[in-house]
Amino acid sequence: DLPYAIYPNPEEHCYSGSTLVEDDRVIAMYFGTKKGNMVAISDDPLLLNWEKLTGKAVIPITESNVTESRPYWVYDPCIWKKGDSYYSLSGVHLREGPANKHIRINFLFKSRDLKNWKYLHPFVEDDRFTMVGDDGACPYFWPIGDKHILLFFSHMSGGQYLIGDYDKKRDKFIATSNGTFNYGPSAPCGVHAPSACPDGKGGVITIFNMNAGRRSKGWNQIMTLPMRLTLADNEQLKIEPAGKTEVLRYNHQHLDEFTLPANNEIVLRNIRGDAKEIIVEINAKNTPMIEMNVLRSPDKQEYTRILFFRNRGHWNGQLKKMESLVSIDTSRSSLLSDLRNRPAETAPVILDEDENLKLRIFIDKSVVEIFVNEKKYLATRVYPSLKESLGISFMARGEDSVIKSFDAWDMKSIW
Repeated sequence: DLPYAIYPNPEEHCYSGSTLVEDDRVIAMYFGTKKGNMVAISDDPLLLNWEKLTGKAVIPITESNVTESRPYWVYDPCIWKKGDSYYSLSGVHLREGPANKHIRINFLFKSRDLKNWKYLHPFVEDDRFTMVGDDGACPYFWPIGDKHILLFFSHMSGGQYLIGDYDKKRDKFIATSNGTFNYGPSAPCGVHAPSACPDGKGGVITIFNMNAGRRSKGWNQIMTLPMRLTLADNEQLKIEPAGKTEVLRYNHQHLDEFTLPANNEIVLRNIRGDAKEIIVEINAKNTPMIEMNVLRSPDKQEYTRILFFRNRGHWNGQLKKMESLVSIDTSRSSLLSDLRNRPAETAPVILDEDENLKLRIFIDKSVVEIFVNEKKYLATRVYPSLKESLGISFMARGEDSVIKSFDAWDMKSIW
């Protein structure tokens, strides 16, 4: 293993930040607790040796936080370059919402030499999308298609994003749409903060850390699968796994089209596991609800439910379509007594009239991740306690449904 690349001094701890790769060096900008935002430079091939510019915070924490002379907070920076200048966002919140409540704010700074930074202004305009109580921690700002995307983390509601237009003359980001990767509180078991970079093809690669559902000392998060974000029609995101996850597949099992008779649970007797990739396409046009269980024990003491409700969400006036809903329900996932249960994670998804439901599901011991028609991503932590909680089943509620295709693979460890 390689040694630590950056370690705290003079800051107490090294917290969130980002890097910018230049031709001859890499710039890291991060939050140093009790000091402020730090900048470190490295030019060796393995990035083992770093020089902290000025030996102190380049954007120090203010004595009294927000004042008239320094109307900003310092926290969790990202960095990019435009022309000859560097820009940095520091993301927190201000009491500028309704009734003086907290709302998300990201503060923009500018520098020519990485040492001396000038505060400009709040970066985002027209954000009527995020909620009262959100903050803008761990921001990442990158081009996506012909727009820009600001990924960030809210300590209240988890990982999310704004899409909009980058006004480079005014150094402002005008938000035009939004979305989220987390559909409840950020913890327990929720999708936490992003790390992101452009892929050079108009998309953005991002990976999130995820919170645990059991108490333990110190940091206890895991990472999601990396995913590629691209811009689809109507400023909607296309979300798909990034990288070569297919190389981990083995023991492929395929099922041809079969019918799910209404109100009868169909257990897949010979397809089981807790480290699997599953791709399933379902014609659920006339079925009020489809239920899929994974990590199911034979006696059904433990199981994790994946639910689909056709046209049971909100009416989307902009697209003039009804939303459907996809849920992960972990209320029956575990018999453990020390588990902090999470309410069902429920995401809206719009399917065209003749569009089938297509789920790409990754199960990896204590996490379930779902890509829904490459339009939505849901994930949650799970903690089955029984060794035999490995099964898979389906049920159509109310009306028959048809599984158009089903493919499953066991997955090798990356280690």
